Amino acid sequence: MRKDQNIQFLSPAEIKAYQEARLKEELVYLQSKSKFYSHMFSEYKIDISKIEHIEDLAHLPVTTKRDLQLHNEDFICVDRSEIIDYVTTSGTLGDPVTFALTDADLDRLAYNEALSFTTAGCSKQDIIQLMTTIDRRFMAGLAYFLGARELGCGVIRVGNGIPELQWDTIRRNHPSSCMVVPSFLLKLIDFAEANGIDYLNSPLKKAICIGESLRNNDFSLNTLGKKISERWPTLALHSTYASTEMQSSFTECECHNGGHHQPELIIVEFLDDNNRPVKDGDAGEVTITTLGVKGMPLLRFKTGDICYHTMEKCGCGRQTMRLSPVLGRKGQMIKYKGTTLYPTALYDVLDNIPDVKNYIVEVYTNTLGTDAILVKVGSENHTEELVKHIKDSFRSKVRVAPDIVFEPIETIAKKQLPKMSRKAIKFVDFRDKTKC
Repeated sequence: MRKDQNIQFLSPAEIKAYQEARLKEELVYLQSKSKFYSHMFSEYKIDISKIEHIEDLAHLPVTTKRDLQLHNEDFICVDRSEIIDYVTTSGTLGDPVTFALTDADLDRLAYNEALSFTTAGCSKQDIIQLMTTIDRRFMAGLAYFLGARELGCGVIRVGNGIPELQWDTIRRNHPSSCMVVPSFLLKLIDFAEANGIDYLNSPLKKAICIGESLRNNDFSLNTLGKKISERWPTLALHSTYASTEMQSSFTECECHNGGHHQPELIIVEFLDDNNRPVKDGDAGEVTITTLGVKGMPLLRFKTGDICYHTMEKCGCGRQTMRLSPVLGRKGQMIKYKGTTLYPTALYDVLDNIPDVKNYIVEVYTNTLGTDAILVKVGSENHTEELVKHIKDSFRSKVRVAPDIVFEPIETIAKKQLPKMSRKAIKFVDFRDKTKC
C-alpha cells in the first residue's frame, strides 16, 4: 500500500489521475485473485483493459450487500493462512457479512485511521480515550487502536458505556481526545453534573464521533450536535463516517464542513436507483471501489447510504471530495402519507423534545399496503398534551405526524441494546418486503 498524505492537497485532476492508475492495478488483481469478480468479468464479457477512467466504471455491474451475503467466500482473494483478522458488519440491513483481513489490510486500516485522526487535528502529542468496543467482531474499535498506534499518540482502551469508569480514566490519564458515539457524551455530562465533576475544565478537548449524525446537510449542527455543544462548549466535535466494507473513513477537519475523502484508499461514486451517476447537487447512494485491500476488495459496492457531496476546495487546503452527513439508508426510506422520509429526520424531531427520554421508531405495512409509522416513546410524562406536542413538532418539521405510544423508559432502553447488538437500535422495520 502506498502512503502519501499529500495526495489530499493535490489538484482534482492530479487526484483523479492517481486513482485511475491505481484502478487499473485493482482490476488486474480482482481478475486474477477474486472468484466472484473473475466470474463477473467473464459472464458480462468485460475487457478490463478498456476500463481506463473512473467514468468507465459505469460499464461495470455494481456489487450489493446481497452479493456479499450469498457469495461471501467467493470474495476472499487470499489463502486462509494469510488471513489475520475476521470481522463482521453490523447487520443493519440484514444478516451480518464476514470480512477477512490480511496483515497488509491491517496496515492499511492503521494508515486510514491515522489519516482520520490527523484530519481532525490530532497529533503524536495527543492521548485518545476509546469509548467504543474493540471486541465483538467489530472492525472500528480495532481500527482506532491501530490508527492511534500508527500516529504515535497514546491510547486508552476503556470501551463503551460506564460513565464512572470513563471519568475515572480521564482523571487519572488526562486524555485530550476521545472516540465516542455522540449521544453518550450527554450521559457523561449528566454523570459529571450529578457528581460534581468540572467537565468544562477537563483535559478532554476533542471528540471524534461515530454512529450518529451531528450535522444537517448544510453542515450546521443538528439537534443532537447543538445539545452537546451547548452543554459542553469547550469540547470540539468532529464527525466521521465509515463502514466495514470500505475499510476506510471520511472525517471532518477543523472547518467542520464535510468528511474528507481519502483518495489513495477508495474511489467513490454517487449512484441513483438505476446505477447511474447522480447530477451535481443531487443526493446519491455512496458506491465504493476499494484500493489496496488484499483480503476482500470490492468493486462498485453500493453501501446503502444516501449522501450529498461537494468538490469545492476546503478551507483547510485539502482538495478532496467532501461528504455530507448520511441522509439515511436506502433500505430505510419511508413513504408516509405522500412524504418521503428517512429515520434521521424523525430522530432529529424527537431529540429536540426534553420530555422524550428515549424512543424506537417502528415502520410496518398497514392494511392498505402502504407504510405506517409507530413511535414508541419513553417518558415520565404520559399525557395527551405531550402526545400533541410531539405530533405538532413532527408536522412543523416533516409535515406529517406518526402514531405515538408510551412505553417504560427501561423497556425501550433494553430494546435499544439487545445482547447481540453492537449499536443502539432506534429503527425497526416490520414492512412486508414482498410488496415493495
